[in-house]
Amino acid sequence: MIGLIGVTALTVVDDAEISVRWGLWLKAHHGPDAIIAAIFFVSGLTLKKETLWQGLMDLKAIGGALFLIFILAPLWALALAQWPMGPGLVAGLFLVASMPTTLSSGVVMTGSAGGNTATALLITIVSNVASVVVTPLLLEFLLGQTMESTTVVLDTRALMVTLTFLVLTPLALGMSLRRPFLSLMEGTRCPHPGTLNTFFVIMIVWLGVCGSRHTILRGLNLMPLVLALAVVLHGGLLAGGFLMARSLGLSVGRREAVIFMGGQKTLPLSVLIQTAIFPQYGEALVFCVGHHLVHLIMDGGVLSLLKTAQSPSAHGMPQSAQWAVHEACDPMVKAQRDGKGLP
Repeated sequence: MIGLIGVTALTVVDDAEISVRWGLWLKAHHGPDAIIAAIFFVSGLTLKKETLWQGLMDLKAIGGALFLIFILAPLWALALAQWPMGPGLVAGLFLVASMPTTLSSGVVMTGSAGGNTATALLITIVSNVASVVVTPLLLEFLLGQTMESTTVVLDTRALMVTLTFLVLTPLALGMSLRRPFLSLMEGTRCPHPGTLNTFFVIMIVWLGVCGSRHTILRGLNLMPLVLALAVVLHGGLLAGGFLMARSLGLSVGRREAVIFMGGQKTLPLSVLIQTAIFPQYGEALVFCVGHHLVHLIMDGGVLSLLKTAQSPSAHGMPQSAQWAVHEACDPMVKAQRDGKGLP
């Protein structure tokens, strides 16, 4: 969060445009494409095939999360687009709503809240693989509903091909080469894959801000509307996640994956598409980054509430007894406990 805010602010206030010139040079030499491919390759290195098989046991939770990601989010965004706003914010709203779930933060928050990380990982894989086809179709549909207010020409087939090469291929390659690459990284004392991905995400945002700096400067007065819209968008998705978990009868440990993974949206992919398809709308980039910061803050609050609700004092029983009850009701919890070595 500090990195995203810092790199955006420093680029915007760089009147000499020293960093901007470097960013524009990288953009002109396929820098965003290379960074996106690196993000998904490194993400593949962190995904354990063994835990994915555990996630396949919970098809109900996976289906609920995918419904939130690819159906509820676009419909909620379409409803919010009725607010009076410029085409740039409409494009940003639709762009965020069409994205798959996050690659790392959602899984981390799911595990921290006591949820099943295997289910969260599988939701990440399925949604990001499906986004190669679903995201372009959703964008085409959503932009078509407001074509009078936007001037975006979307080549759906070309976008699908691009996403295949930049998302699906490096992700599969990273998963297949996980063991030798991790051994090599440990031997050479390379940064942790999660640290590398954080660096890459900040870089892709920097490149996006460099390309839209002048538009962002002209639209700084829109920040209150951007933040309000992001809060309402993500708040609706969080509410939908809680309702979905309750309607499906998901137990503790399974609901967390649906709540966090169903509401969070990946940032790097949205920035890449914004810079490639409608760079003239800097407000769209501002909304993508603003929503990412907002959902980290809001989900941090939800994480705290869920951890408090599951604390031993809240249930009046020791932690070991709670896990015994959870295991009796849900075999997924037992698999998670065995995998994490919890007491």
